[in-house]
Amino acid sequence: MCGRYALAKDPADLAEEFDARDETGGEAIGPEYNVAPTLTVPAVVDRHPRDDDGTPDPSRVERSLRAMRWGLVPSWAKDVAVGNRMINARAESLTEKPAFRRAAASRRCLIPAAGWYEWLRDGTRKTPYFMSSDDGGSLALAGLWETWRPAKGSGDREAPLISTTVVTTAAAGQLTEIHHRMPLVLPRDRWQAWLDPDRDDVTDLLAPSEEVLAAIGMRQVSSKVNNVRNHGAELVEEAHEEPEQQGLDLEAVNPS
Repeated sequence: MCGRYALAKDPADLAEEFDARDETGGEAIGPEYNVAPTLTVPAVVDRHPRDDDGTPDPSRVERSLRAMRWGLVPSWAKDVAVGNRMINARAESLTEKPAFRRAAASRRCLIPAAGWYEWLRDGTRKTPYFMSSDDGGSLALAGLWETWRPAKGSGDREAPLISTTVVTTAAAGQLTEIHHRMPLVLPRDRWQAWLDPDRDDVTDLLAPSEEVLAAIGMRQVSSKVNNVRNHGAELVEEAHEEPEQQGLDLEAVNPS
């Protein structure tokens, strides 16, 4: 599961880090140390550029950073509320679930993150931990994206909504001590293959990278992260305190 993560850089810096053009138009958040579902987040995509008539050029691929709502809304959904339950997509069933299989075949993205949060549960107690790269660089979370348009005459927003979901896999290594699921974090040598708009089968990219697992550390952090109204960098600092005995602020957290 990935229900909260941290973003330590603004879109301009992320675009440079991921060798992409910033096309977020000021809509994506960052920095933000308590990213929750339904927020508009930056995501990296590779697409064939289109001419003025909308025809793609198959000979060229451009990488860009786009603004996307976290919580995937399938093109066939009746309203955007469906996305509130679609913040994660299991790697094991990407090609089977109607909500994800089309995106898995042609609309994949990378979601930059400084790291993600998970809660160690012991009965009613919940202790937050932060997982991040030991070198402090951004992690590339595997993601899917979709475009949703309201039905004509519905009175909903006119502009199409671009939304995304984080691909998760079974936790491995020391991360299993905290939770049985984790985001699929892709090493740099898998970025191009994952983003390739002409590749429709990414089965061989869905296994966790041993290189990435070896570079991820985890630390206990403050229970302040439980509240989505807290946003500062202090949320990712190591902290040792009594575990929370009450539930999280589940305003936007998906219990998958």
